[in-house]
Amino acid sequence: MSKEILSINGEKLGEISLAQEVFAVEPNLHVMHLALRRQLNNARQGSACAKTRAEVAGGGRKPWKQKGTGRARAGSLRSPLFAGGGVVFGPKPRSYEISMPQKARKLALKSALSARQEQLVVVKDFSQIAQPKTKLMVSALKALNVSGKVLIIADTKAAENANLELAARNIPSVKMILPSNLNVKDLLEADFVVITESAVNVITERLQ
Repeated sequence: MSKEILSINGEKLGEISLAQEVFAVEPNLHVMHLALRRQLNNARQGSACAKTRAEVAGGGRKPWKQKGTGRARAGSLRSPLFAGGGVVFGPKPRSYEISMPQKARKLALKSALSARQEQLVVVKDFSQIAQPKTKLMVSALKALNVSGKVLIIADTKAAENANLELAARNIPSVKMILPSNLNVKDLLEADFVVITESAVNVITERLQ
């Protein structure tokens, strides 16, 4: 399959052939769901911690005598039955990490790219953004006819994209990632995916 290569002014510069086995596979919803769950789980801190009755300060004295008060027997005010007492089966620091085979992770990325095939816009590069100005980026997005949440996949460290990061970072609806940081969550959340020609080559090489 092929896609038009555009300049950031919306002019057609040529065509690029997209690898069928990367950009046009049958999307596997189950594998995408697993990859998304893994990404969200691995981002969790897992630092929630509640104290048990053994860890709460105080409660060393028996609150009232064992018999004769008419009340239930109690040995500590730090029992989970009392306000200020310990927590039963509360959270403790733990890891939420999920592992996933590399082949399955690659399939999830291919599936997500294929699912966004219609919303994929390929640009030559961002060299025409001569200054780090937000208005230049806004006009570029208008010319490319993209709106809503826009994901830009480009090597921001490359000379031709020198001003891209500074020009786009003040636009709340625009997110930039490096080709090496491609992930299922960002691909599925975006309304449009703008990708540079060099990024297409990097991703194709990585996922083939």
